[in-house]
Parts: sequence; structure tokens; C-alpha cells
Amino acid sequence: MHPTPPGPLGDCLRDWEELQQDFQSIQETHRLYRLKLEELIKLQNSCTSSISRQKKKLQELALVLKKCKPSLPVAVQEASKELENQIKERQGLFFDMEAYLPKKNGLYLSLVLGNVNVTLLSKQAKFAYKDEYEKFKLYLTIILILISFTCRFLLNSRVTDAAFNFLLVWYYCTLTIRESILINNGSRPDGLMYQKFRNQFLSFSMYQSFVQFLQYYYQSGCLYRLRALGERHTMDLTVEGFQSWMWRGLTFLLPFLFFGHFWQLFNAVTLFSLARDPECKEWQVLMCGLPFLILFLGNFFTTLRVVHQKFHSQRHRSKTD
Repeated sequence: MHPTPPGPLGDCLRDWEELQQDFQSIQETHRLYRLKLEELIKLQNSCTSSISRQKKKLQELALVLKKCKPSLPVAVQEASKELENQIKERQGLFFDMEAYLPKKNGLYLSLVLGNVNVTLLSKQAKFAYKDEYEKFKLYLTIILILISFTCRFLLNSRVTDAAFNFLLVWYYCTLTIRESILINNGSRPDGLMYQKFRNQFLSFSMYQSFVQFLQYYYQSGCLYRLRALGERHTMDLTVEGFQSWMWRGLTFLLPFLFFGHFWQLFNAVTLFSLARDPECKEWQVLMCGLPFLILFLGNFFTTLRVVHQKFHSQRHRSKTD
């Protein structure tokens, strides 16, 4: 053992010895960490495969129960219903368990991030990410309000407008990624209120597409006939002069339009009713009901006004003829 030389070199050597001892401790800690990590991965794989087997058997059991339920005697109907509730409860427990297990990314996250594992394995990490996500939305909302106000009242530049539009696109793309990560970590976008409103909304969407299909044929038919008669320019998209023959198509279309408008009102009433449900914990339910109410009022009174104008236009044309 060489004697420690005096002066700054000796101090450096003593510091190095301390670092060496600390480094050996770090090496041992890291070795234990890697062993525990391997054990953790084995436990994760074992738990994931066990849950998958259980879920598959539960689905098979639920399917068998559903098939045999109509033929069951009344005496065992209550037991059948209780078993169904227990199966649903077990599926909910598995959902909570899987929130703390690594899982494959969905299609969107796979396209954006690849196979990177985005599962947060502790409740504290999940809470911190959710809290940071909410702050991100708040800060970006404030920034967007300020920039849009600036572009509207202070600046009139194509460059600032383009920057604002780019920021909007980046913000919403980032939101979809962050929300997908939240869903991957156990966030529930399909809660009880969503399930109660889901079928009604999907049915409304299908009906709305059907009405838009009817509107397209009505408008294209009107434009084709007017062009054939030589009464309008080929590029006209709206018709101010209303012809008597148009009533045949419009009177056929109007009941479908008004039914769609009142379906929007029905959606609003349903959402307001769900918002008052004691099991409703989401403020978004009420906020989703307001746009449907506004849509109903706007569409309903706009349709009435258009029909009134076209009716008077046709009466005036008849008197002129």
C-alpha cells in the first residue's frame, strides 16, 4: 500500500477511494435491481397469461349462459341473473388488474410510437401523468385563446395565421397520443353513461347519414332539372327561385329532416337525464347534451324559415304567372 502523498493529489486519491467504495455499492444495488426486474417480468408474463385464460373461460361461460337462459325454469332465473352479475364483476376486476400490467399498444399508438411500452406500473405514476395531461390541456388552451385573439384583433398576417393553424394541428395530434396512453393505462372512455347512450348515438349517426343521402339526391335532382331547363348556371349550388315541381321532392324530404331534428332534441334530453343519474360522475355528459340542444334549435328553426321562404316564393311566382 503506497502512502498517500500530501497536498491536492492526496485529497484526490482519498476522494477516489471513497468513490470506489460507493461504486461497489452501486454495482451490488444494480445487480439486485436486474434480478428483481427479471422476476418482475416473469410475474408480469405469468399474471397476463393467467388473466387471458380466465377471461377466455369467462366469455365461454357467459355465451353458454346466454344460450341456455331462455329455456331455464323460472325457479333458477334468479340464480342465472346472479351468475351473470358475478361474471360482469369479475371482468371489471380483470380490467383493473390489467391497468398495472404491460400490454400491447393499440393500432394508433403502434403506428405513432411503434412497440414502445407506455404502461405506467404504479398508481403514483398514473396520477402524475394524468395531472400533467390536464395541466397541458389548460396551458395550451390559454395559449390558443391568446394567439387567436391576437390574430383576430391585432395582427393580420398569413404567417401568424399559418402558425396558429399549425399549433392547432399539433395540439390535437398530441392530445390523441396522450389520451391513447391514458387508455392504455386503465383510463375508462367507455363508462356506464357512455354505454347507456352508445346505441342511441350510433343509431342517430346512421339515420343522419341516411338523411344526408336523401338530401344529396334532392339537391342534385333539382340542379340537374334546372340546368336541363336552362334556367340556372351550371355552377349554381343554391336555388333562390323556387319551382312548383320542387315541392314534390321537398315534401318527401321534410318529414325525414324534422324527425332528425327531434332526434337531436331526444339526444339532448337523454343526456340531461343521464347527467342527473346518481351514478353519473362525469361532467362531460351535461356538456355533450348542450350541443345537441343547440343543434336542434338551430336546425329546426332554420328549416322552418327556409320552408316559409320557399312557400312564399312559390305563391308569389304563381300569382305572377
